[in-house]
Amino acid sequence: MKTATSLPPLFVSHGSPMIALEPGATGAFFGRLGQALDRQFGRPRAVLAISAHTATRQPVLLGAAQHETVHDFGGFPPPLYALRYDAPGAPALAAQAAGLLQAAGISVQVRPEGGLDHGIWTALMHLWPEPDVPVLPLSLMPHATPAEQFAIGAALAPLGDDGVLLLGTGSITHNLRLLSFGGPVEGVPERPESAAFRRWVLERSAACDWAALFDYRRQAPHAALMHPTDEHWLPFYPPAGAGGRNHAPVRLHEGVTFGVLGMDAYAFGPQAAALARALQAA
Repeated sequence: MKTATSLPPLFVSHGSPMIALEPGATGAFFGRLGQALDRQFGRPRAVLAISAHTATRQPVLLGAAQHETVHDFGGFPPPLYALRYDAPGAPALAAQAAGLLQAAGISVQVRPEGGLDHGIWTALMHLWPEPDVPVLPLSLMPHATPAEQFAIGAALAPLGDDGVLLLGTGSITHNLRLLSFGGPVEGVPERPESAAFRRWVLERSAACDWAALFDYRRQAPHAALMHPTDEHWLPFYPPAGAGGRNHAPVRLHEGVTFGVLGMDAYAFGPQAAALARALQAA
């Protein structure tokens, strides 16, 4: 299956695993996003997903024919552990993606194992409630620089022309020590440091200022506070790389849970604006 136009790569913030049970505004956005993608571009033939929660020293593609739901968290209500999103895998796509990465000089392994971490399945279950879109997880290298993450996405960019959605999933701000539980999940006032970081990303993205975005650790306000470790922010960069340097990222959704978990989502590449319009028309 081939989509009519290239699919825009995406970064989404998945926040707490509880989004699976309590979708809130971001879960509702995911539902509209899936519908807008289907309507504007056609159902993806597969999703290549890069999550904050599957990390390795070198890139690894999980090329299993079938994935099981991984409940990689603890201390949550029992109904959360009963949820399943066992999606098909994409072994042929794994070989195709590996070839693109290797051609770009990026070493990668393809393994027959499977499993969808919660950063992947809690988003996909709202995008497409029936787990019928094949998924190919690509591990995150948490010690690679933003520029290196960007290069991985650039190597994978041709997949968008072949009906593959490149999806990075993390959180635009993520400091669990600062979570506030003093009210409704989405009703807690946002910390000013979180708002400043999210605003900086929006402004630098609109300006296509990749030099600043790559150097976010030094240039973004409160970067170390919002990301004591940066594995939840790094999944922004592979889809950005797939979208290319010449196209400004487009914010599709913004919000905050627990006062400090930013829930922003971005689209990249030449079709990002078309997707934003399709969402507005939904």
